[in-house]
Amino acid sequence: MGITSTYAEHAKNTPNKIAIQTYNQKLNYLEWHEQVGKTAKWFHSLPSTNKTIGIYLPNGIPFLQLFAGASAAGWVAVPFDLKWKETELHNRINLSSPSLLITTQDMYQKLRKIYPNVMLWEDCLKKIKQECFTESGMIDGDLPFYMGFTSGSTGNPKAFIRSHTSWVESFQCNRVDLQIEEFDHVLIPGTMIHSHFLYGAISTLFLGGTVYVLEKFSPTQTLSFMHTYPISVVYLVPTMIEALLKEDDLIEKPVKMVSSGAKWEDDSKRRMRKKFPYLSLYELFGASELSFITVLTDQQHKQKPESVGKPCLNVDIQIRCSNQQLAKPNEIGKIYVKSNMMFMGYLHANHQTLQSIEDENGWITVHDMGYLDEDGYLYISGRENQMILYGGINIFPEEIETVLSSHKNVNMVAVVGIVDSYWGQMITAVVKGSASKKELRGLCRKKLASYKVPRKWYFVEEMPLMSSGKIDRVQIKEMIERKLVRL
Repeated sequence: MGITSTYAEHAKNTPNKIAIQTYNQKLNYLEWHEQVGKTAKWFHSLPSTNKTIGIYLPNGIPFLQLFAGASAAGWVAVPFDLKWKETELHNRINLSSPSLLITTQDMYQKLRKIYPNVMLWEDCLKKIKQECFTESGMIDGDLPFYMGFTSGSTGNPKAFIRSHTSWVESFQCNRVDLQIEEFDHVLIPGTMIHSHFLYGAISTLFLGGTVYVLEKFSPTQTLSFMHTYPISVVYLVPTMIEALLKEDDLIEKPVKMVSSGAKWEDDSKRRMRKKFPYLSLYELFGASELSFITVLTDQQHKQKPESVGKPCLNVDIQIRCSNQQLAKPNEIGKIYVKSNMMFMGYLHANHQTLQSIEDENGWITVHDMGYLDEDGYLYISGRENQMILYGGINIFPEEIETVLSSHKNVNMVAVVGIVDSYWGQMITAVVKGSASKKELRGLCRKKLASYKVPRKWYFVEEMPLMSSGKIDRVQIKEMIERKLVRL
């Protein structure tokens, strides 16, 4: 079964029900099914060896139509972030090797500089409309359909691949763990380059609900949609929640908020309940490679506020000590996960093969550290690597450090995440050298996406080192917190 396999049923049973609503456009399920079918047929007509399509579009129906149509045709869809700088975009295009990149007129020239096979969405749409609609055949659930990117420990991007089955299995978690059904009206206020929001839209369409999509996040427009439409579910990350809290508004109707990307702080939850008196909170913990791992509901938060919840449907968790023995309750170790929702593997750019990270028994770790308590609730102690969670986005400091180290007047640099009530973690750079903050910030803005540019800068005469000669990141954080470094 594929991620679009229920569209025909929805078109037959509820043809006039709205499938997707944006600010200025809407489609019912009959129209949506036909558009996806025609798009899939157009993909079938394209000559291609690797059947990979790059999508460089803003949020909206065209984005979802291409993603769903490619999936229905057995292609792999690769969303590209509009915020990526040219170098970041070039690296990810080289890694994914799409047969074709689709974009809009205002972004066409940017892409043509770095990739020859670019096509305008408007031209694609003309060809798609000329196709005759036919029902798509059944999709093998083991086929890949989605490629996303995550950074490795070196800061270089890694491409991960997901199969249809991995998401179809996840859709069942919507029903069981999140209590989301076909009668729900689901608001997607964030960019669909973020898999949390892309998944929210595609899972709702699979179940037969109605999806409301914002072109980009705006707290004012998010609240406006909630007032105007019968929104019952909103997908968010904690940074968006903080932005909503700054608005002087009150939503006095039942609404469910599904948060992911970082821990939702207690004080934020308390303040949200004042603005949303009939609020239900669901906090997801997962990973790009693993999909859903745990969920924390309202009631569970009252019992175990520091945990990230209990395992989702059909998810098994093990905590292993360094010797690979199973940890005891409340004993910290590395988190291993096993389910049918896990990814297929990382893509090797050179020979286009997949690298699985499953062990011999089907378990995967992404090197998160934590423990299970005696009741089976999971707690996250930290990350074995130094990944920073900034506004729900995973950022590896090594990527930023590589850019900063390229400046001739930087002798040594460390980038760390400092706890911040709004962003989750604030990206903070500590530099040894004579380069100025203005120079370094400009270098980062040139080489990195805006959200990766450090927000705080400190300069030191000597960088704290461990006995091994490596930078002592723990001591750096202590120095910042104790204000022992200069701005």
